[in-house]
Order: sequence, then structure tokens, then C-alpha cells
Amino acid sequence: MNERSTVQACLGAARGRVDAGEATLLLAHVLGRGQAWLFAHGEAEVPPGAARAFAALVERRAGGEPVAYLVGRRGFWTLDLAVTPATLIPRPETELLVEAALARLPVDAPCRVADLGTGSGAIALAIASERPRARVVATDRSPGALDVARANAAAHGLDARVDFRAGDWFGPLRDAPPFDLVASNPPYIAEGDPHLARGDLRHEPPGALASGPDGLDAIRAITAGAPAHLVAGGWLLLEHGFDQGPAVRALLDAAGFSGIATLADLEGRDRVTLGRRPG
Repeated sequence: MNERSTVQACLGAARGRVDAGEATLLLAHVLGRGQAWLFAHGEAEVPPGAARAFAALVERRAGGEPVAYLVGRRGFWTLDLAVTPATLIPRPETELLVEAALARLPVDAPCRVADLGTGSGAIALAIASERPRARVVATDRSPGALDVARANAAAHGLDARVDFRAGDWFGPLRDAPPFDLVASNPPYIAEGDPHLARGDLRHEPPGALASGPDGLDAIRAITAGAPAHLVAGGWLLLEHGFDQGPAVRALLDAAGFSGIATLADLEGRDRVTLGRRPG
């Protein structure tokens, strides 16, 4: 970067290195400005230190580091969440899981919800933000992820309504009363899948992505354990891969769930499978 740079010059220098939208997001982050401000102030001078910081972020993004980790934030639902390499980056398709959960939870009555493998807290906090009378318990085996999730809860004033617990899946919930709904976006990529070595996935925590030879080990464990932790008529909702709908439906059927269905995301791909504990 030149010692005297403008917004336009900085973005122009990044052209061809990174996506234009990502470059704008990175420069807005460095300057502490909104992206709309950049568009309206193309001739504004960028201080030398900020220009160098922007160039360093562009270099890191060109090397494959996720933008969310570079800026330390990712929007999800109506929330702006902190993310770090200890957490999976929340993705828009997971909002389908939140929508499905909210459709099955009362608006103005107490209820109990569990979010298994909470990561940044995205699902738990989105549900808590929309259902003030819900009591949400969120688990994760990663201490680093729980630190991020707790900080996100505090930042959004939701820490009094979400209880974060350390451990694998239902492990921290052995003594908890049963839940009206259990939701999870568990790891579901097959170990050895070539996609794990590509793009943003290279930088995300492997334990939050892959689960066994067919990607279904975590889903098997959650499905098997769920009936003991659900009230009669309680719901289990699971996010999964686009080609795993039939297998996940079969697992829920074998575990005795009823009302089993798979929901498609905005691109028409199987994304969430759900079922209800009979009773």
C-alpha cells in the first residue's frame, strides 16, 4: 500500500486477490466504519497504519483464512456474534434449524430447550432471544467455544436465560429435568472427506466438522440419547448434510420417534430432520 491511500485505492489494490465484498468488509473492520460509509466516501484517506493492517488481512484472506475469523464476528439470526478458531462459523442454513425450533416452542409459556454442541452459542442465543420464557441449556466439550458462547450471551443480555455446560452431548445433562425440545448442529462430515482440506473448512475446528467414517457418529449418539432427555411429545431437531436425510430419518425411526420429517434449505437441499418423542 502507498503511504497515502484512499478507500478506493485500498479496495482497488485488493481486487483480484479477494472477493470484492470480503475486501469491503475487511476495510470497514479496520476503519471501524460501516460498509455503507465506505461506498459514500471512496476518496476518504485511509491512515497508513490502517492501510497496512488492511493489506495484512487481505493477504491472510488470500491464503484461505475465513473472513469471520479475521474480523472476529459473524451475523446469525438477528445477532452479531463473536467467533474464534475455537468455534464453528455460524452459517445461514442453520437458521432453518432455529426457525423449525421456534415453530415448535410456545411464544408466551415456559419451556425447556437444549442445544448440543453450541459452539459460539448461535442456536441457543437465537432461541433465547425469541422466546423470553424459555430456559435454554447449551453444551459443548470445547472450553474455548464455551468461553466465546458465554461472552456472546453476556453481550446480548441473555446470560441469565442460557446455562452453558461443559461436556459431550447429553453428558452434562444427566441430572437435568427433561426438555421440550433438543436441537443440535453436530459434526456431520465424513472423516476423510476431501472438502475438509478446502476453503474455510481447513481453518475450522475438526471436531466440529467430522464425525466418523460416514459423518453420522454424533447424530447416532444424540438420537440414541434423546428419548431419555425429552418430555413426552418433545422434539428432536438435527441439522445434517444434504445427502443424509434418509439415514437420519431411519435413525429417528429406530429410536422410536414419530412425526419424522426432513426440511429443505433455501437451495432445496435436505438440511434439518426432526421427530417427536411419543407419549
